[in-house]
Amino acid sequence: MKNPWVAIIALVVVLIGGSVWYSNSIGERNNEGVELAPHIKGNPEAAVKLVEYSDFQCPACAAFQPYVNEILDVYGEAISFEYKHFPLPMHPMAEPAARAAEAAGVQGAFFPYSDKLFENQEAWSKSPNPNAFFIKYAEELGLDVDMFKRHMNATLVRDAVKAGGQEARERGLTGTPTFFLNGERMEMKSYEDFRVLIEAAINPSVNFSADGSVPVEAVPAEPAVEFGI
Repeated sequence: MKNPWVAIIALVVVLIGGSVWYSNSIGERNNEGVELAPHIKGNPEAAVKLVEYSDFQCPACAAFQPYVNEILDVYGEAISFEYKHFPLPMHPMAEPAARAAEAAGVQGAFFPYSDKLFENQEAWSKSPNPNAFFIKYAEELGLDVDMFKRHMNATLVRDAVKAGGQEARERGLTGTPTFFLNGERMEMKSYEDFRVLIEAAINPSVNFSADGSVPVEAVPAEPAVEFGI
């Protein structure tokens, strides 16, 4: 009688090989139609470049989102804003949310979708089934939902999100949101600091005081924000 372990090992090898083949096949089908590009708003040719490393499950990132949009509404032609993924390990839903945003981005809706994720962060981030919310937001934006679901699971999308996190770590980042203005990391403790630094870059002729700040009456008071969460 032949050794039964030989047959068992052979069967295991076949099953593993079949599983890998099937997984790769599904991944390739999900990748169909995926074209990824940097996520930039404002004027791509602007001299002032603002880059944010962000996490969709981060409360501070959600708090900053409308403020970033306000800056772009006011200075859209004078500034280029780029969003980069940095899903933190402490936020288990951040990575799938980033993949959902990338899937929406394939259909030209990265930023509208990102706004929905931040606006509804409390709902999807605490749900046992966040995918239901992700699909709902895609429907609300009028996206091709079948395509969206395929691309959300595409290996190219997963790799793009992973690459963003790797880039952030290589730059020594540990928290979100982290902003770079013209290549320099922004050091700030409030929304007011954020706006002052950006306005100084856009309008170097602004009359700053000796300590580098703008007159108090020129900047509406904003609450402090907690970074790195």
